[in-house]
Amino acid sequence: MCSIIGICGEGTEYESVKEALLRTVSRGPDASRIIHTKNGWLGFNRLSIMGLTEAGMQPFGEDVQLVCNGEIYGFRTLKKELMQKGYTFLSDSDCEILPALYKEYGTEMFRMLDAEFALILYDAREDTWVAARDPIGIRPLYYGIRPDGTYVFASEPKNLLKLTDRIEPFPPGHYFKNREFVRYRDMSERKPYITGSLEEITVPIHDLLIEGVKKRLDSDTPVGFLLSGGLDSSLVCGIAAAATSRPLETWAIGMDLDAIDLKYAREVAEYIHSNHHEVIISEKDVIEALPEVIEALGTYDITTIRASVGMYLVCKAIHETSDIRVILTGEISDEIFGYKYTDFAPDAEEFQKEAQKRIREIHMYDVLRADRCISVNSLEARVPFGDLAFVDYCMAIDPEMKRNHYGKGKYLLRRAFEQDALIPDSILWREKAAFSDAVGHSLKEDLERYAEKQYTDREFEEGILKYDHARPFTRESLLYRDLFEQFYPGQSRMVTDFWMPNRNWEGCNVTDPSARVLSNYGESGI
Repeated sequence: MCSIIGICGEGTEYESVKEALLRTVSRGPDASRIIHTKNGWLGFNRLSIMGLTEAGMQPFGEDVQLVCNGEIYGFRTLKKELMQKGYTFLSDSDCEILPALYKEYGTEMFRMLDAEFALILYDAREDTWVAARDPIGIRPLYYGIRPDGTYVFASEPKNLLKLTDRIEPFPPGHYFKNREFVRYRDMSERKPYITGSLEEITVPIHDLLIEGVKKRLDSDTPVGFLLSGGLDSSLVCGIAAAATSRPLETWAIGMDLDAIDLKYAREVAEYIHSNHHEVIISEKDVIEALPEVIEALGTYDITTIRASVGMYLVCKAIHETSDIRVILTGEISDEIFGYKYTDFAPDAEEFQKEAQKRIREIHMYDVLRADRCISVNSLEARVPFGDLAFVDYCMAIDPEMKRNHYGKGKYLLRRAFEQDALIPDSILWREKAAFSDAVGHSLKEDLERYAEKQYTDREFEEGILKYDHARPFTRESLLYRDLFEQFYPGQSRMVTDFWMPNRNWEGCNVTDPSARVLSNYGESGI
């Protein structure tokens, strides 16, 4: 993982750019560089993953200068094509091809990329600034507009706090040029639905996910895996284990009292013969980590924060006790195939609309969680379920087939891997538990109990009235919002609202985002 910054105009001193870039040095602790373009600044903090030599240091280019936080899959093929056109390259970095690609194709290049990326580019030939972000928003990018009209871009909100008054998330699947944002790809858009038998539908799910995992194993540094014992992370690990000759390095985390998933993670690890590590945490660890987690995340959302505490602490342990630099995770499966609450969708059309909404907004929730919890610990996140070809196909499947007619959520995904025996059958068909619950039911309860102690009834009633946007509605949500405002005052609109089940559906009008409050939670979390 790396961090980038771009000041698209004059009027900013070098020291201000340096100070802003250093706020995310944990994203790229290996080296930092800032250059002055003919009309502004570009800065880069490097975490060396591909092309480890000094020649792989950014910014890249001369007349087209670029910084990118990204992984460009299939870059060797593109590089070969560019070399045949006369371009030369100095490193093995995947991102070095991007200035040449821009020279050849301009902004059309973004439609060509199979990548997780955020980039900022200055074209000195036209005195033009360009910025872009991958179609799902797996790599973060934010922007602001200064009073003089200058645009500023950076990897995280904390980079921009002193550079602009209002910080906005850069919309995924867009590029910015000539002061305009242009959408080049919408992963949520409605397509002609793919229909067929279960066998016909599930074969591409199987093949595309395997390909998505394999391409994310390409790294010049050690790769590790988060393994919760749930379906999604277990499948990622099972696919990777079958594709590699050496044992995987897998990591799981749980509370010291009631860790639900440690036993399931252990079962998967034994099955795939991984070198497995367990991190055990206490109530004290959870409470002490809370401010650090909220500062790292830049959110006040209840679900995101609850689920981030465990992820943050396990990644902290990975960083402190291993040489791993790349982490594969299981995010985004739920947004495509459904949550517990989408069982309550009244029809296929509503199911599809909800999936589209979640994919459009995922960069503010689960994807944000994965990026920040991992990157703040100087690791790089890779998300196989976010593979563009995989998401594109799965979002086009007739939603009637994805609805839970089978007595088991995410049935198509399970069915797709039924014959492979990549993971234990008991895990393949196990009921889903929310990640914060899986770390331990007591984690959520510890946070709620701690929040209850922070406010009297009067303080709570007065406290929620301080906020007009995304008004807190429990003591826990008020605590998170107050902590958020300490780090990001007045920036709540970086997140649309609280992640909650669709309250318009019968059975989903709940006041807590945990799946535990739904009537169909059943055997989840046992």
